[in-house]
Amino acid sequence: MSSMMLKAALSSTGTRISANRSFERELAQLESMSGRVVDAQDIAQVRKALGHANNYLVAKAARIATEHNLQALLPEALAAFERFFIDPVKNDPQCWAKSALAKALVKMECRDANVYLLGLRHHQEEPVWGGQSDTAGALRGTCTLALVACPGLNNIELLDLLLEPLIDSDKTVRMEAVRAIGLAGGPTASLLLKMRVLLRKEDPEVLGVCFSALLALEGSNPAAIELVADFLDDEEDTAAEAAYSLADTHNIEALKALVARRRQGADAWFGSVLDNAIALTRLSAGIEFLLDVIEEDARLAPSALEAISRVYDSSEIRARVAQAVVSSGSERVQLAFRQHFPGTPL
Repeated sequence: MSSMMLKAALSSTGTRISANRSFERELAQLESMSGRVVDAQDIAQVRKALGHANNYLVAKAARIATEHNLQALLPEALAAFERFFIDPVKNDPQCWAKSALAKALVKMECRDANVYLLGLRHHQEEPVWGGQSDTAGALRGTCTLALVACPGLNNIELLDLLLEPLIDSDKTVRMEAVRAIGLAGGPTASLLLKMRVLLRKEDPEVLGVCFSALLALEGSNPAAIELVADFLDDEEDTAAEAAYSLADTHNIEALKALVARRRQGADAWFGSVLDNAIALTRLSAGIEFLLDVIEEDARLAPSALEAISRVYDSSEIRARVAQAVVSSGSERVQLAFRQHFPGTPL
């Protein structure tokens, strides 16, 4: 990209751009550090860049510090992070510097809860066509999850701090809050996750993280599996999130719920989701169910074959699949077998 194009691209975002060649040279030096070993001179250059007034340059320096885990630069990263909260819309448009610095602080193992609370509580409304837009969602998400590793907070204090991000307007922040609650663990965390699930009115992606966090805490509890399995009858995306969350438990009760739902019937798309989830449990009862489908139901066999081919790659499984295909006596099933298991003889 030419220097003129670079200036135009950066200026279009609203970022403060230095017009001189010094800025371009510093940016090029930082970019050259990605993907290679850095030396003392490089680290000095990153340290200098962290003190720059330009938020784009600081964000680039923070990403280099994150990539190379330059923990010696923790004081400079902290100072830069706090500095960009001053007149943030002017000094850090798009919240680029603070977002990149927060990730660098996590990588550098900063464990000061007060630092992350500063980011967790920050909203940055910036003008966009037709109104205002909050650009600090990524920053709040990073700081929300970072709190879990900070000492000095007991379980209740931590969960109390996570309540606000749990209902944040930004979906990414809510997802990180759910992950943080799951990592916090304990009975209170489980209750919070159950309540969030039972409310139902949530984006499917966020519900999916809720399902996974809850099952990670209570995967051996039949009531938790039943709660998540109840969403297998929900709208498509939410049902798919529930199916894959159940699969991740590798639990026989979760498999039973998936098989029971598959036997109720489903359209082609969700049937494929269920078959994939059943295979992903990696339980012997799951593969036996799919083999029976291949042998007995030519209409559903292609989906079962595809699911097995995505998860299993052993010669033993391929041989059993081939045997089921032969037993089916169906040309349609044989054609699907050749598609998903090319080179495997019948």
